[in-house]
Amino acid sequence: MADPVWTSIPNLLSLSRLVLAAAFVLRPDPGFRVTMIVLAAFTDWLDGFLARRAKRTTRWGALLDPITDRIFVFSAVCVYLVERQLTWVEYFVLIFRDIMTAIGFIVARNVSWLRPITFRARLAGKAVTALQLLVLVAVLVRPDWVRVLIPVIGVLAVIAVVDYTLLLWRERVRT
Repeated sequence: MADPVWTSIPNLLSLSRLVLAAAFVLRPDPGFRVTMIVLAAFTDWLDGFLARRAKRTTRWGALLDPITDRIFVFSAVCVYLVERQLTWVEYFVLIFRDIMTAIGFIVARNVSWLRPITFRARLAGKAVTALQLLVLVAVLVRPDWVRVLIPVIGVLAVIAVVDYTLLLWRERVRT
């Protein structure tokens, strides 16, 4: 029987991003929010580093890490939208890759002629996540950077979606 999710330090670090997301939403102080973003980025790096170094990568961890990343980013982006620090267009550009990968995940799991594959982090997807976190900080400390970063994220998001789609297509069952 597999260990429960909460028995590994990498998984606990991933789960900590749920607490960080809640704290981000509940406390509007910009300095505090920047700290939450930095901690989210650090725990995202550290959970993967520790899991690989200890050779304790698990299916749960591989699923939990990107989900908690997405929850943190989505929570912050929603807060910024509600607080009118982002426009609707900026909001959708920031979450486009996340929406498309969620759809892709559902399709990959439910289309009978697709062979089940393990989704892994890819370079373009990691770049989008890093830039999303940078934008979350920029909104608070350098709002003038947001106009520059959003189009870059948009282009990288499209590249990431195409990359994941091609991966899924290459892994399909050939008949």
